[in-house]
Amino acid sequence: MNFKDSCIVVTGAASGIGKGLANKFAALGASHVICADIDADGAARTAAEIGGIAKTVDVASEDSIQALIETVETQIAPIDLFCANAGILTLGGLEVENDAWQRIWDINVMSHVWTARHLVPRMLERGGGHILTTASAAGLLNQIGAAPYGVTKHAAVGFAEWLAITYGDQGIGVSVLCPQAVRSEMTRGMENSVASVDGLLEPEDVANACVEAIENQRFLVLPHPKVMGYMQAKTANYDRWITGMQKLRDRFEAG
Repeated sequence: MNFKDSCIVVTGAASGIGKGLANKFAALGASHVICADIDADGAARTAAEIGGIAKTVDVASEDSIQALIETVETQIAPIDLFCANAGILTLGGLEVENDAWQRIWDINVMSHVWTARHLVPRMLERGGGHILTTASAAGLLNQIGAAPYGVTKHAAVGFAEWLAITYGDQGIGVSVLCPQAVRSEMTRGMENSVASVDGLLEPEDVANACVEAIENQRFLVLPHPKVMGYMQAKTANYDRWITGMQKLRDRFEAG
């Protein structure tokens, strides 16, 4: 993919990974960088810094996502790359209330379904496009202390896989971003938690990894290289991996 002169949408662009992606695409010469977020002021700040276009979107709403795509496609330009980056973290386990489960499911999973539903047919009609889904290393491994997060990120990875299997040979590029901890509002105060066991990356580093993966039409984006080894250990001996995760849980609960 050539980022120069392209139209790129980034959700969750007010801060963190989303802001890092928007900055990177602007630096690469994208014609239009659409900075979308439920935080309208934050989206506007990011857009002002890079000469982008701010839009308000609530990714928990299919109507809001559909309106964003429709507005960009009809009033700005056809979307070459959609970065479905917005997401939330919900901590806890069995005690998490049903409404909290539903909210994180809508934001971390259904937002990707709704994006694809309203964008992929357009991309197919014009011969191509690319979707970048921000999931998490938790979607390949899991997340100690955060059942809703681990479960929804697994589902996000699964849906991205399905998109790639179904449309990847029809001109639709699909990449899924699976980092460990990245400096953002989500990880504020978690610098010494289990989420940061392999270090806290800067959003700029993650954006660079995404660009390299998209340029090479690579599905899996792993800014923390150790995640690949963890995946291989998991599939090589699932029971041993679970025992290891239990030990990691104990280590941080004791701390």
